[in-house]
Amino acid sequence: MNQTTEQSESVNFGAAAPSIFSRIFTFLIRYWQRYPLGVFSVLLILALTVIAIFAPFFAPFDPIEVHRKDSLAGPSSTYLLGTDSFGRDVLSRLIYGSRISLYVGVAPILISTIIGTIIGVLSAYLGGRMDALLQRFMDALMAIPALVIALTMVALLGASANNVIIAIAVVTMPQINRVVRGVTYQILSEPFIDAAISLGASNTRIVIQHVLPNIVAPVVVVGASLIGLAILAEAGLSFLGLGIPPPQPTWGNMLGGSNRDFFEVAPWLAIFPGLSITITVLGFNILGDTIRDLLDPRTRGSNERF
Repeated sequence: MNQTTEQSESVNFGAAAPSIFSRIFTFLIRYWQRYPLGVFSVLLILALTVIAIFAPFFAPFDPIEVHRKDSLAGPSSTYLLGTDSFGRDVLSRLIYGSRISLYVGVAPILISTIIGTIIGVLSAYLGGRMDALLQRFMDALMAIPALVIALTMVALLGASANNVIIAIAVVTMPQINRVVRGVTYQILSEPFIDAAISLGASNTRIVIQHVLPNIVAPVVVVGASLIGLAILAEAGLSFLGLGIPPPQPTWGNMLGGSNRDFFEVAPWLAIFPGLSITITVLGFNILGDTIRDLLDPRTRGSNERF
């Protein structure tokens, strides 16, 4: 009896396995047909993440290893993307630089999203003087050019990965706050909020159970788009010498420093880091647009034909 049961279970499992894989395959195909650029952006970001995590396995050389005799060597079978003025392998530095770019791109957006969401919800929910005070502070931050704020903070705090993250978080926080505050105001005017208040729901319960779940979609969309902006900000700061200090490789400082003096004779020093930044930022921007299309029912039908 037990043997028969085990055999039937194994048969059921064997029949269920192809069904599971076929559903996953069908799911991917369906979204590939509807959102090909979105699926491509997800695959691109996943590939970059894998490369960043397993950088030692993908990089052919140590990113700070100097090969003096191969200084400014062009792309070849030994150095696929050439070397810089110190003879360091450009491909290895790009691979290790992806770690910093993804870290500095995602970490400040997480920080600014958490803080901006808290301030935006409190501002809209409390209203009155508290709303005016918080929003005037955000207006003051938005009135100052973002690059000026970032340059000032990094110059005062010092050039390091953590200080760059703090500077980018401060710059992007007002944008998250504006979106959250506007959506929260819209949610608070809905009839189900009045119904919850009439049933005696506390302020905490209304915020946690009714407000926060309804602001997730716009926050995710804005956050995904801001990751690309954060990567560009880090590259700009590093290019100006106020980002991640060398010899730690980043895509930004690969475009700056002494490499700038050799762009004419060694164009690969500018082309490959620039392409890495462009493709990554484009991938996150497309991901943000795709998430918006998936979560906003008003745009689904208009985008399916693309």
